[in-house]
Amino acid sequence: MLSSDKKEALERRMAALGIYEDDLVEKFIRGAGSGGQKVNKTSSCVFLQYPPANLEVKVQRERSREMNRFLAREEICDRLEERAAQKKMAGKQAREKVRRQKRKQGYFARKRNVEKKRQHGQKKQNRKRPGAND
Repeated sequence: MLSSDKKEALERRMAALGIYEDDLVEKFIRGAGSGGQKVNKTSSCVFLQYPPANLEVKVQRERSREMNRFLAREEICDRLEERAAQKKMAGKQAREKVRRQKRKQGYFARKRNVEKKRQHGQKKQNRKRPGAND
């Protein structure tokens, strides 16, 4: 069964993420898969929706409805934390990209680029028509 410590920890985690029980839409549906007649009779599968974040979770890992309810809420928390981490990482990558773009070019890279420009200018000079001065 589920300990009160785990329940309290989940409640604290949900509060920290801003998930309230009133926002959750919970349905119990009949499970599927192996398990025989018992699975076909009991509605232990939990379908949990969190409309503010447009998340849906369906959990049927355990035989107990209460345990599946707990696991579904945990899954919602995991997904929200993952989204937040991805947003944070995207912002960090964007800042890092700008930093790299603004970074001063090194001595050898600058030397190589100047040489490439010089070669390109020489190619363009060779394409000109021969004039009176040549």
